[in-house]
Amino acid sequence: MDTSNMTQIFSEFLGTMILILLGDGVCAAVNLKKSKAEASGWIVIAFGWAMAVTIAVYVAGYMGPAHLNPAVTVAMAMTGSFDWSLVVPFIIAQVLGALLGAVLVWLAYLPHWQVTKDQGAILGTFATGPAIRNYPANMITEVIGTFVLVLGLLSFSQHSFTDGLNPLVVGALILSIGLSLGGPTGYAINPARDFGPRLAHQLLPISTKGDSDWGYSWVPIVGPVVGAVVASGVYMMMV
Repeated sequence: MDTSNMTQIFSEFLGTMILILLGDGVCAAVNLKKSKAEASGWIVIAFGWAMAVTIAVYVAGYMGPAHLNPAVTVAMAMTGSFDWSLVVPFIIAQVLGALLGAVLVWLAYLPHWQVTKDQGAILGTFATGPAIRNYPANMITEVIGTFVLVLGLLSFSQHSFTDGLNPLVVGALILSIGLSLGGPTGYAINPARDFGPRLAHQLLPISTKGDSDWGYSWVPIVGPVVGAVVASGVYMMMV
């Protein structure tokens, strides 16, 4: 594998780490006891994640395509704008970056885990979960959210933006999805975003954490991939 590919793979690792550090970081700020931002609400989380994506794309974007999401990587390969041989290395890098990002959130909020007794709040800091557990409905929500994400990203490629503006536009897309479609499932729309931090939740020594809810974990993996595939098909039919 040449140096250029290794740089791109590293950029996915680094960018996804920043994405989760800042994204799960805002969840920790809102969810954990005695945080100065405790209970500040969904609007803060939605804006926090939008800015997390923006900053992560800026960090990773000068070294690679800044997918930061296995569903996006698959979609770009399907549309012919990304090499299939790099799909698996990108996904591995994204998951490992997400895992490390979640560990850094744990370290950043180290005293707060012990005083937080709500197991749902702790798990919600790391991974997504449904407001109403209904797997078919939860799956549909993730498919729709990721469809909008991927179709938006692919459509952006048909426009010219001022240099440096593209990550802000992507952040606006994430904000819109979070505010409009995030309520039912917490809008994973990214398998690495959920799986890596959920694995961190499983492994980290948090005495009050409870179960990692692996029974739900397939929804934020399968749903985003299906949504990405459908969006890619629609985009290719249009373009």
